[in-house]
Amino acid sequence: MNKQEKIFVAGHRGMVGSAIVRKLEAEGFHNLVFRTSAQLDLRRQADVEAFFQEEKPDYVFLAAAKVGGILANNTYRADFIYDNLLIESNIIHSAYLVGVKKLMFLGSSCIYPKMAPQPLLEDYLLTGVLEPTNEPYAIAKIAGIKLCDAYRDQYGCNFISVMPTNLYGPNDNYNLETSHVLPALIRKFHESKKQNLPEVVMWGTGKPQREFLHVDDLADACFFLMETYNEPGLVNIGTGEDIPIVELAYLVKEVVGYSGKITHDLSKPDGTPRKLMNVNKLKTAGWQAKIGLEEGVRMVYQGLKNEPWW
Repeated sequence: MNKQEKIFVAGHRGMVGSAIVRKLEAEGFHNLVFRTSAQLDLRRQADVEAFFQEEKPDYVFLAAAKVGGILANNTYRADFIYDNLLIESNIIHSAYLVGVKKLMFLGSSCIYPKMAPQPLLEDYLLTGVLEPTNEPYAIAKIAGIKLCDAYRDQYGCNFISVMPTNLYGPNDNYNLETSHVLPALIRKFHESKKQNLPEVVMWGTGKPQREFLHVDDLADACFFLMETYNEPGLVNIGTGEDIPIVELAYLVKEVVGYSGKITHDLSKPDGTPRKLMNVNKLKTAGWQAKIGLEEGVRMVYQGLKNEPWW
């Protein structure tokens, strides 16, 4: 990419999109195109095609998506598959129509089978049954990968796919009904500390293991791959290390400075037992994560003082 070319970041106000914007601007890219959801509904094909015809971007980062945690994924199953299929289909097809030089589609580690061997290799895609609670979202993301490969095969489009692990960082979602586990824990411990509550209740056993990547590391990896990677299939982006959720809870408890106890609501589901990424493909390409988990959680917590719930 050269600094004069036009770049469209779809989903620029979300956690991932805003991190990509920060990275691009830090690297000297300022010819960036954005639209809010109020300005452009990415689920409407005609509107998306008109936008691409008007702006004709050279590069696209497809970070727009309907996202949420285990509760939201399982509750709004139709919304998660419908919205995500439309968003990715409209953007990928419109990028082809106007001759975008390169597009990056961002998926999710939930695309892999529930009981796939660990750590998760890119080759494990579509080799088993998905986790039921987020199956609609996962199917939409798998469709996005296959769309990119199909447009590459039929039309020669340089469309690539990356699969981030669990993310955290600035502009995360702290709504306890729709958030992922790490921001939910940060908010729960902070509010319990503020209200001097005796305990924090965790969902499930805490035994499942999860990998966490700071979103600024993700943006750095995306920039690196946009500059260097031009292959079909997908690339995992992660740290290559995971932690049991219960250990994560104790880490957050320490960072927040909460002095109460942790209890478990065993009536709630655990979700997938483990989702550790194999990141050898990315490391071989020349990139690896830089921000450690404790360092990253401390950075995030210090940056939350302007949140309305603080």
